[in-house]
Amino acid sequence: MQFENPLYLLLLSLIPIFFLWHKRVGENQQGTLRIPSISLTSKKIRKSGARKHNFLLIQQIMLLALIVIGISRPRLINEITETTTDVIDILLVLDVSSSMLADDFTPNRLEAVKKTAIDFIRLRESDRIGIMVFAGESFLQCPLTMDKYILEKLINEISVASKEYDGTAIGIAIANGINRFRNSEVKSKVMILLSDGSNNSGEINPITAAELSKQFNVKIYTIGAGTNQSYTSIPGRGLIYNEIDEETLMKIAEVTGGKYFRATDVEALNLIYSEISNLERSEIDVKNYTKYSELYGFILIPAVFLSIIMEIFRRKTFKLST
Repeated sequence: MQFENPLYLLLLSLIPIFFLWHKRVGENQQGTLRIPSISLTSKKIRKSGARKHNFLLIQQIMLLALIVIGISRPRLINEITETTTDVIDILLVLDVSSSMLADDFTPNRLEAVKKTAIDFIRLRESDRIGIMVFAGESFLQCPLTMDKYILEKLINEISVASKEYDGTAIGIAIANGINRFRNSEVKSKVMILLSDGSNNSGEINPITAAELSKQFNVKIYTIGAGTNQSYTSIPGRGLIYNEIDEETLMKIAEVTGGKYFRATDVEALNLIYSEISNLERSEIDVKNYTKYSELYGFILIPAVFLSIIMEIFRRKTFKLST
């Protein structure tokens, strides 16, 4: 609680002065009948008179206190904070071709990508995130949503594409990813595309798809996943050649205003996701409001009623006149 005119509260210090004045001086000026000795009146009459006198005195002191507090304007303060967050739509586009089973990441590329993707999702509390996987074809794993539990559950269910869909169709993945943003009305739309190979499938050129992405204001961050070794192995399949097309991934990011990253291990992949999260921060607009609830009415109105009651007692009950 706050007082708008706190200086008036200093008047409360006059109440004890009024009380002392009344006891020493005022009482001697209020008698309507003077007698030479109190022995001429009964003890009962004196006690009754004292009670009436004290009752009126207490009422007067209460009335003064209420008036002083009322004119000091007591009020309650309620701070209201209004927060507006600009949501960012983010689509994770993950390569699930057979080469993602390579064991140069622990335990393999795909599992490492899934774990770091979940960690990234947990950083983006207020954003809508979707998941798309691709190999020779692309498939929507989860549409844009703010339900982080569903996202994590569906990421854990991701596995490499079957043999009939194997390959790396980056252009088609981008084009289908853009299509997932068609109903989005948010200002910031971001695609994070991770691949460990080069475009070898599909009818759409990745750079052409990137140009289309730019027209729809979709920024693409690209990640090349794989060690710098020329070969790595897939358990049960032997050695495979690391064929990350960094030049194409760099160009895709450049055309759309994004950035290219190279992840050679799990730690680097975690750092990449953290950096992307920092680059794409949601704008938060915070407005503070102060609401005042005036209380003086709750003080002055009782003071008015108290003064009326006091006057009624003076005139009707105690038969006193001003």
